[in-house]
Amino acid sequence: MPEFPIEISFRNMDHSDYVEADVREKIAGLERFYDRLHYCRVIVEALHRRGHKGRLYDVHITLGVPGPDIQVSRTGPLDHAHEDVYVAVRDSFQAATRMLEDHVRKARGKVKTHEAPLHGTVARMSEREGYGFITTSDGLDVYFHENSVVNGKFSDLEAGSEVNLVIAEGEGVDGPQASTVKLIGKHHPVG
Repeated sequence: MPEFPIEISFRNMDHSDYVEADVREKIAGLERFYDRLHYCRVIVEALHRRGHKGRLYDVHITLGVPGPDIQVSRTGPLDHAHEDVYVAVRDSFQAATRMLEDHVRKARGKVKTHEAPLHGTVARMSEREGYGFITTSDGLDVYFHENSVVNGKFSDLEAGSEVNLVIAEGEGVDGPQASTVKLIGKHHPVG
């Protein structure tokens, strides 16, 4: 069992020993992957939905690591698969694992560095499934997940959106995968 402080809380729902056990198992998996975690905070939240059947769940994770904390929070469109709290937990911990892998690569100096960020255009998206593909300026087709969008929401993107991206080394099983996607070229009103 992990040797660092763990805080698990539930919002807008009753405490569940089964969900807590699932969360603790996933935290232990993170510790096996990276043994320098300082703490882990997890909030399992039932979202309020008016006029819809079934509740959606959101899972927020904060990992204390050397340097800035790693934070995972849902930012994309609502996914009906997250009507199952265990699917929401799984998806959030998968995102946390990807971010932790990026952190480890940076700490080891194994991150590709570019003088200028890699540039691309969103080629196609599956909003319902929470992923898309970006075509880079050199013609490379790169997969990205909604959790890799860092300066806005997944729903802000559409085919043709210009983005900067970072490709994660060795992460995509079927080809390159973006670990970070930043929307560029749109001006948002200040107010």
